[in-house]
Amino acid sequence: MNLKELENKTILLFGKNRAFSSDEFASQMKFHKISVVDEYSDAVVLMVDGKMMTPYEQNASDALYAQKKVALVSIDLLEKELAQHIDADTLLMSLKLSHDKERLKGFLKNSMVSDELFLRLLKMYDWGGEDFFENDDNRDVTAALIVRFYNNIERNHNVQYATLGLMHLIVQCKNEKLIETIASLEPLQRSFKNKDANNKIITSITTHYITPPNVLSKLVKTSNSYVKTLIAMREDCPKNIQELLYESGEEEVLEALSCNVDLDKNIAKKMIANKTYAKNIATYMRLKNEIFDILSLQHGLDLAHNETLTLKMQKALICIHDENIMLALSSNKRVDKNIIEELFLEVCEEVHHNLYANSNTPKEKLEEAYKNREYHPSLSTNTSTPEHILQKLSESNDAKILEALAKNESTPVAVLYQLQLESRYERFVKENTAFGKHIQTQNIGWEV
Repeated sequence: MNLKELENKTILLFGKNRAFSSDEFASQMKFHKISVVDEYSDAVVLMVDGKMMTPYEQNASDALYAQKKVALVSIDLLEKELAQHIDADTLLMSLKLSHDKERLKGFLKNSMVSDELFLRLLKMYDWGGEDFFENDDNRDVTAALIVRFYNNIERNHNVQYATLGLMHLIVQCKNEKLIETIASLEPLQRSFKNKDANNKIITSITTHYITPPNVLSKLVKTSNSYVKTLIAMREDCPKNIQELLYESGEEEVLEALSCNVDLDKNIAKKMIANKTYAKNIATYMRLKNEIFDILSLQHGLDLAHNETLTLKMQKALICIHDENIMLALSSNKRVDKNIIEELFLEVCEEVHHNLYANSNTPKEKLEEAYKNREYHPSLSTNTSTPEHILQKLSESNDAKILEALAKNESTPVAVLYQLQLESRYERFVKENTAFGKHIQTQNIGWEV
């Protein structure tokens, strides 16, 4: 359909328009210089079947269609074409000057307008100092927002009438502009400082992986400490936002920031003077040589737990010859295989137990360990333990070993089926991620 070709011509509309209000539809027709009539004449060049057609109109439409006098289209097709030809800038200026809330609401409820225009219009809406569902107008606009962007709305048709609907919308969202727009809405702006009904919406924005940095920055400047701590722990937290968080000086925010894996090196240097922060930095930060060297003198044990240690750093910790550091390294899931060999030379049995529970330990070492019953509990927890050994361990009468097998994602499915028959281990099997995936893929109707 081409609206240009209908200029200065007449169309016949049976029934009512659908997406546009009656006044807006008439205004759009006038703008495009298209005359609309409700009875056929020789001047008519197009018939349109609208909604709520009377039996008389339906019969008239059928008769004219059978005579093939003019082409027939649905109202949806016409209104979609009208929506595509809206001059967004002119419309926004008109709405801004007129303060016509009803007209604005009509466009927001119009499913034919583009998502881009919808978001621009939504930013103009005046919530009147009230919440998303606090009055009828706000409820209609919020519902229109959720219905437009919510995945599988047909299967969750009541979600548009619940505050949590906005939270779920954000969680499933993959549109940065949508998150940015929702974060700018007045009801949320008023909720940033206080914990209220909208707190879960703000939390979902704060933790979403595609939330734009400018939104995070605004949240840091305007939100309460809890929101700031969530941002501080984001692995992708940009340096400039880390600096804002550090400058806040809030103790709980700084402690959360000290646990950030990608903490900026310069900020880390400033925070190391505090013993608690230094401990967290040593344990969690993706280490640089300079930071490691500063921390290794007093925080060797904390560093030994850090899973970003390079081989060089691990060797440096070994050279300290501290039993507690050895124990921590033996439990580190990223310990280098060369270091594992050195740790096996230690006489401490606890180190050996940790190593046999460590998924990074070579399989030949685990095979050898099975010969010693003392190491069976450790082997039962290790996801790298060979399947045939886990099978043999399932024959044990030791409740701790069987519980560990029920939790171990590498335990053979057949063993898990047997374990879930016992009430002692049933819950652990049901919580086993690998077993859950097996049930879902096999679709055998197992109840959880």
